[in-house]
Amino acid sequence: MKIALVHDWLITYSGSERVVEQILQAFPDADLFCLFDGLPREERSFLRGKKVRTSFLQKFPFKNSLYRRFLPLMPIAVEQFDFSEYDVVISNCHATSKGAITSPDQLHISYIHTPIRYAWDMQNEYLEAYQPGWLTNLIMRSLLHYIRLWDMSASNRPDVILANSAFIARRIRKIYRRESQVLYPPVDVDIFSLQENKADYYLAASRLVPYKRMDLIMEAFRGMPDKKLVVIGDGPERAKIRKLASANVQWLGYQSTEALRKYMQNACAFIFAAREDFGIMPLEAQACGTPVIAFQAGGVAETIRGLDHPKPTGVFFLEQTSRAIQEAVNLFESVSERLKPQACRQNAERFSNLRFRQEFSEHLHKAWAEFQKRKGRPAD
Repeated sequence: MKIALVHDWLITYSGSERVVEQILQAFPDADLFCLFDGLPREERSFLRGKKVRTSFLQKFPFKNSLYRRFLPLMPIAVEQFDFSEYDVVISNCHATSKGAITSPDQLHISYIHTPIRYAWDMQNEYLEAYQPGWLTNLIMRSLLHYIRLWDMSASNRPDVILANSAFIARRIRKIYRRESQVLYPPVDVDIFSLQENKADYYLAASRLVPYKRMDLIMEAFRGMPDKKLVVIGDGPERAKIRKLASANVQWLGYQSTEALRKYMQNACAFIFAAREDFGIMPLEAQACGTPVIAFQAGGVAETIRGLDHPKPTGVFFLEQTSRAIQEAVNLFESVSERLKPQACRQNAERFSNLRFRQEFSEHLHKAWAEFQKRKGRPAD
C-alpha cells in the first residue's frame, strides 16, 4: 500500500501531533501532507526528518499566530491536494483534513478528534468568550454557517471513520449521521513515569483557551487560600488567566515537557475542568501515579476511574463551577488514601503508544482487506 497521511496543520507538538507521530512510526514510508507548517525546529524531532507537503496557505504571513482566521480558506486548501498516486489516504482531523478528495479506487480512513467545535455545538461558547461586536458577530456566524455546510458534505468522504473516544463517536453520529469505531489516542506512558511520593500542591496545565475553563480553577483556589496550586500553560487567554492568580497560586506559563513531567510526578492531584474530546494530560498525570480531579464530561469520563471503582484514580465534579471544584478538592482530601499511585499508573497503561500503533494498524489492514474484497481483488 502507498499511504498518504494528511493532517490539519503543524504549529505545536500537542495531542493530534502525537497521533501523527505514532502513525508515522507504524507506517514510516507514508507521505505527510498538511495545510501549513509553522512547527518550530526544536519540536520537529517526532517527524524524523520527513518532508511535509503543504498547501497554498503556507505562503500566507503570520500563519503561526493568526491561523484560526484562515478557517474559511481551509476547505479549499485541503481539496487542492493531489492524492491520485496513493492507495490509502489517512486523515488525522480536528478541522478540515477529512475533506481530502479521493477516488472510488482509494481507501480513505479518517481519525477524527472532534467535529469542528467552534462551528457546531460549541459555537456560542466561543463567540461569547471572544465577545465580538454585533457586525463581527454576524460575519462570524455567517462564515461558520458556510463551514457547517461544507463540513457536513466532507464528512461523507471517508470510507472509514475512527473516533478518539466514545464521546466523540456520539458527536459524530449526532452531527454527521455516520457510525464510527472508537480508537483511543496514544499516551506516552514511558516518558511520564511513576512516582509514588507526592508534594503538597495541586497542578493545572493546559492550553489557555476558553473551553479549558482554567478561570474556574483559579477562582476555586482563590477561595481556598490554604491550598497551593501550580499553573502551567500558554495561549490566547494568558493575560486574562494570569490576572486571576492569588497568593497561593504559582504561575509558570509555558514549560518544557521535562518540566511538566516533573510537576506532574510531584503533584498530589491534577485538576482538569474542561469538557474535552479525550484529554491526554489527565492520563499523563495518571501515568505519573497522580490522581485527577476532573469535570465528569467528555473523554475523561472514559479514562478516569471514579470512586465507585474498586481501584479509583480520580474524583469527579458534576458542574463547571468554582464551587464544584472546591467541593471536589475537599472530597479528594478526605478519600486520598484510596487513590493509589500504582492504580493510576496501571489505568494509564491501557492507553500506551504501542497499543495505539497496534490497534490502528489492525483497523487499517482490516479496512483494506474489506475494501479490496468489495472491488473483487485479493488483499495484498
